[in-house]
Amino acid sequence: MRIIHNLNNKWAFSKEATEVPSEINRKWNFVNLPHSWNALDGQDGGNDYYRGTAYYAKELDREDIPSADRYYLEFNGVNSSADLYVDGNLLMHHDGGYSTWRCDVTNEIEAGQKTMIVVAVDNGINETVYPQVADFTFYGGIYRNVNLICVSESHFDLEYYGGNGLKITPKVEGTDAQILVETFVKQMMTNQILRYTLLDQEGNVVVEHETTGRKVNFRMKNIHLWQGRRDPYLYTCRVELLEHGKVLDDVSSRFGCRSYSIDPEKGFILNGHEYPLRGVSRHQDRLGLGNALLPEHHDEDMDLICEVGATTIRLAHYQHDQYFYDLCDERGMVIWAEIPYISQHMPTGRENTIQQMKELIVQNYNHPSIVVWGLSNEITMKGAGDPDLLENHHILNDLVHSMDKTRLTTMAAVSMCPMDAKIIQIPDTVSYNHYFGWYGGDTSMNGPWFDTFHEKYPNIPIGCSEYGCEALNWHTSNPQQGDYTEEYQAYYHEELIRQLFTRKYIWATHVWNMFDFGADARSEGGENGQNHKGLVTMDRKYKKDSFYAYKAWLSDEPFVHICGKRYVDRVENITKVTVYSNLPKVELFANGTSLGVKEAADHFFYFDVPNVGETRLVATAGTHWDESVIRKVEVFNEAYRLKEKSAILNWFEITMPEGYFSINDKIGDIVSTVKGKIVMMTWATRLLNQLPKSKDGKPSAMGFDLNNGMMQMLGGFTVLRLAGMIGTMNINLSKEDLLELNVQLNKIKKK
Repeated sequence: MRIIHNLNNKWAFSKEATEVPSEINRKWNFVNLPHSWNALDGQDGGNDYYRGTAYYAKELDREDIPSADRYYLEFNGVNSSADLYVDGNLLMHHDGGYSTWRCDVTNEIEAGQKTMIVVAVDNGINETVYPQVADFTFYGGIYRNVNLICVSESHFDLEYYGGNGLKITPKVEGTDAQILVETFVKQMMTNQILRYTLLDQEGNVVVEHETTGRKVNFRMKNIHLWQGRRDPYLYTCRVELLEHGKVLDDVSSRFGCRSYSIDPEKGFILNGHEYPLRGVSRHQDRLGLGNALLPEHHDEDMDLICEVGATTIRLAHYQHDQYFYDLCDERGMVIWAEIPYISQHMPTGRENTIQQMKELIVQNYNHPSIVVWGLSNEITMKGAGDPDLLENHHILNDLVHSMDKTRLTTMAAVSMCPMDAKIIQIPDTVSYNHYFGWYGGDTSMNGPWFDTFHEKYPNIPIGCSEYGCEALNWHTSNPQQGDYTEEYQAYYHEELIRQLFTRKYIWATHVWNMFDFGADARSEGGENGQNHKGLVTMDRKYKKDSFYAYKAWLSDEPFVHICGKRYVDRVENITKVTVYSNLPKVELFANGTSLGVKEAADHFFYFDVPNVGETRLVATAGTHWDESVIRKVEVFNEAYRLKEKSAILNWFEITMPEGYFSINDKIGDIVSTVKGKIVMMTWATRLLNQLPKSKDGKPSAMGFDLNNGMMQMLGGFTVLRLAGMIGTMNINLSKEDLLELNVQLNKIKKK
C-alpha cells in the first residue's frame, strides 16, 4: 500500500551558502515548511527583496522511512526554479514555482543508512521561467508541503507532470452521465487487475468493477448534479491496483457531474440554466507569511469569499494549492485557472509556458470547479502584434484543446490591447482588465466600453477579469479618484456593480482583488510594498466598506452595514452616510431619532445626517441592525489624510489659484490647452530621458512601452499622483522639481 510520509519538519536553511553542502551545517537556520525567505522583505516596499539562490537541507534516516519498493520525493510548490541534490548528486531540475513535481530517489535511499537531501531554490531574474515582470512579489522558498511517497514496484504513475495517475471525464446525458475513467500505471504485471469504485457523496458505492483495462466507461443513472454554490455535490472515484486480492497501490479523486457553456448573449450557463459569474480574483499570499500558507489560511480565505456572495474566483496568476482547488469543488465556486504567462512575452520562455500549462491541466483535470484555462494575463504590455507572441498563444490554445476537450480557453487582456487585435481572436472566450476611474478615465466609461466590444464582436463572450481601486485607512467626505480613501473605493465599486452586473452578456466579472497582496515594487497609498485594491486587508482582519457593497448584491444572508465606521471626525454640518443591505428597506436612527426609511433597488441607501456633537447611528433592516459613531469637529482630522511614506511634497505646499491649473489637475485636462501642452511636453521629455528603453528604442515604464494607449491612460492621472508612482519607473524626482512645475501651471488658465 502507498504511504505518504511528510517531510515538512526541520530543514536547515541558508541564503548565504554558495555551494551544496555535504552534511547539515549546524550554523544554518532551521525552519519548518512551508517557508518563504521573502515573507517580510517582499512586503515592505523598495523592490529590494532578496531574489537569488537559497539552500534547504534535510537528512533522512533509513530507520524513519517506511519500507517500500520505490520512493519518490514530492514537492508541491518551490518558487521558482529548483535543483534537487541527493547525497551530492543532481537528480532533477524543475522550472516553475507553483506546481507539483516529483523525483524517483529509490536508489539513493537504498544506498545507505543516511540520505542527504539538498534543494537549491532560485527566484532570481532570468529569461526563460515565468513570471519575471508582474505587479506582485515572487516569493522564494519551499512554500508548500514536501512528502516522501512510498509505493510498490507496480504503482500509479507519479512522474507524468505531477499528476496522480487518474483522469476522470464525466459527460452529462439527460438524467444520467457517462463517466470515463483513465488510469496510468507503471510496471503493471499480467497477474494484476484494477478495481474501480464510484461512490456518492455519502460514501455509498454506486459502481464497482474489476478489470485489467486502464480505460473504463461507466454509466451512472439519475445523477446528482454539481450545481455550483447552490448544491456542490461531489462523487469519488477510487481505483485500486490488486495482485491476488492484495492492494498494491490506490488513488482516488473527487469529481462532479455538470455541463456548462458560455453564451455571448446570456453569459455563463450551468446545467442548462443561466448562472451569473460574479466574483473576485485571489492572490494566495498573506501578511508576514508570503506564500507559505497553512490549511487554516486557505479555509479563512474561502469563508470570506463565500461570505461576500461570490460565485466565481479567478485564481491569479498561477497554479494555486491543491487544497484550495478542493475547497472550490466543495463550496461550489466556478474557477478560472491560469499559468503565470504574464506582462512580458519572452521569446526564450515558450517551453516554460508549455510545461506549466501541461502541469496545470494534468494536476487539476478532475476538479469540477474549473471551467476555463487561462492562457495569459496582460501579455501585450509591449504590443499585441509580435508574431512570436501570437504563435505562442496558438500553441497553448491548441495544447489545451488537445489535453482537455471538455473545457474552454480564455485570457485576460490589458486595457490598452485593441479590440481588433489578432490575439483577442485566439481563445474561446476573452476578458479585459479595465481600471477606468482609477488608472485614467472615469467610472462611467466601463459599461459603454463593453457595449462597444459586444456590438463589434457579438459572437465573442466578453468578461471583465480585473477592475478595482486602492483603499487604505484614509477618509474624506469628498472622495476623488486617486485619493486612496475607503470612501472612493466604495463609490467606485458601487458604480462598477451597477454597470457590470446589469449586463448579463458579460460572461464573468472578477474584482481585483479579494485581498490586499504583496507587491514590493509599489510605493503608493502610504503603505509601501502592497497592492491595496483588496476588499479585505492583507492580514484578513478588516473588511473594507466595498466588501459589503458586493455582499449586498450577491449574498442571500440578510444583513445591514453602515459605511465609514473608521471615519468618525467630520467637519460638515450635514454629512452623507451610506448604508448597504440586501434587504429592501433600511431605517437610520441618529441618537434614537429616525431619519426616515429608504428603499433602494440597487442595495445602496444614502442618508443626509445632521452632524452635531457626537451622534450614535443605528441602521435597521428587518430584524438586522448595525451601528457606528460620528463626531462634529471644526478642523479636518489630519489622521484621515493620505501621507505617503516616500512623499516628497505635502498637500499644503501646493498653491492652487482659482481658475488656474496646478499639479493637482489631471494631465489630460492640462494638455488640452496650448500652453499646458507645451509645459507638460517639456517636463515629460526630461522625465522620459531617465527611463530605460525597450529593444525598439521606445521608453519603457513598469514593464509597459509608452505607446499611445499607455499615454492616453496616463492622461487621467493628476500630476501629483503620477509623481507619487514614478519611483517605480526608476525616475528621480525632487520636491523642487514639482514646485517649479506647479508655479508654471499656476500661470495657465483653465478652459
